[in-house]
Amino acid sequence: MKILDWYILKRYLFTFLMMLLLFIPIAIMVHLAEKIGKIIDNDVPFDAVAEYLLNFTIYFATLLFPLFLFLSVIFFTSKLANNTEIVAFLSSGVSFTRFLRPYLIGATIVAIIALLLGMFLAPKASQCFNEFKYKYLSKGRKIQDTKEIFRRITDNDIIYVSSFDPKNNRGQNFTLEHLKDNKLEYKIFANSIKYIEIDSVWQLTNYYKRNYDSIGNVTVEEKRKMIVEFSFEAEDLTPVNYIAETKPYSELVDFIEKEKLRGSPNIGRYEVVKYKKWSLPVSVFILTIIAVAVSSIKRRGGMGVNLAIGITIAMIYVFFDKIFGVMAEQSDFSPLVAVWFPNVVFGILAAYLLYNAKR
Repeated sequence: MKILDWYILKRYLFTFLMMLLLFIPIAIMVHLAEKIGKIIDNDVPFDAVAEYLLNFTIYFATLLFPLFLFLSVIFFTSKLANNTEIVAFLSSGVSFTRFLRPYLIGATIVAIIALLLGMFLAPKASQCFNEFKYKYLSKGRKIQDTKEIFRRITDNDIIYVSSFDPKNNRGQNFTLEHLKDNKLEYKIFANSIKYIEIDSVWQLTNYYKRNYDSIGNVTVEEKRKMIVEFSFEAEDLTPVNYIAETKPYSELVDFIEKEKLRGSPNIGRYEVVKYKKWSLPVSVFILTIIAVAVSSIKRRGGMGVNLAIGITIAMIYVFFDKIFGVMAEQSDFSPLVAVWFPNVVFGILAAYLLYNAKR
């Protein structure tokens, strides 16, 4: 590797690291200042708060990884341009494509880190972060009942609950149909159903069961109360909104397949999380190229103009990312298109800016 490559690569990684070390403590202090009242009111142990802030750091850094990188590349490349170092590089016979190579090497390193974080470390941090938030910071908020749950729990069992209260693990108007060879074997009704977590069983009130034999005879079983072991738990009925964020990639893929079989209405939300694990590392390359193309030109306004352009592009990118993500979560809009559309649009912009920068 040439001296030029080492020089730019070191500046690339060092500035990115400094950007993280600068903004993450600020984010922690702002977040802690906002939540400190609830933390004190709930007497949260110090070690739990420390673990929460560590998980918040990983969660926050992973979420804004490409934007930190984008701004850091604009910052140090603008300094190179203002010091006429880029002019010196290109005047020595180095092509713009050759000048870009150490940036792409740095982007590869950061993309691999982002991929590993998204696949393995970030899900665990997200789980701890959200569990702490719901246990201590959301304490006292009313949890809304889930209406009209209709799910395929196994290949043979289909359940229906008219409403379910996650706080008390209690549902109303429960029905379970058990099929065998596409024929109804038995059907269970109950006015209410409650999950007893300590024993992992369900308590059914006004239990009523119809058994159907092979020749069409029906037998009925009735009880005022009945304790039953089912193949599902309370969280299978109403998985929390952030559950996809807490699963490593392989587990997430299996989870989505199971939820599709169960007829979950949140498949769009889960698939957005899955596709973002791959789109995030790709966005590192796209934003790096845009940042270099924008900031490699020495402008009359200096570094401030480049940063202003960079921040504007970053905000547009975030807007596209959020608006299409919400569309996929709340409608039938394709999650694959929603996640990759910003990268496609900004990839075209990167190619256009790179072509003009070469000229």
